[in-house]
Amino acid sequence: MGEVSLTLYHREDCHLCEVMLQALRGLQPQLGFELTLVDVDRDPELAQRYDEWVPVLCCGEQEICHYQLDEQALSAALSGQ
Repeated sequence: MGEVSLTLYHREDCHLCEVMLQALRGLQPQLGFELTLVDVDRDPELAQRYDEWVPVLCCGEQEICHYQLDEQALSAALSGQ
């Protein structure tokens, strides 16, 4: 089984986005997931969808958490719950 791929929807110069990204980077070696970063301001549809919700962490179409990293929800998503 390959690594689970997560997507972090974020925007530049967003403090909450930076905090979540750093937390994810810290957990990445032990939890073994791929992380794709998507700047919502580069896509009008994503900007409208996520606007004030960023950062938003997703696994496929499933939203794991937004604003702050929820490690319990992340663990559940990575274990297939």
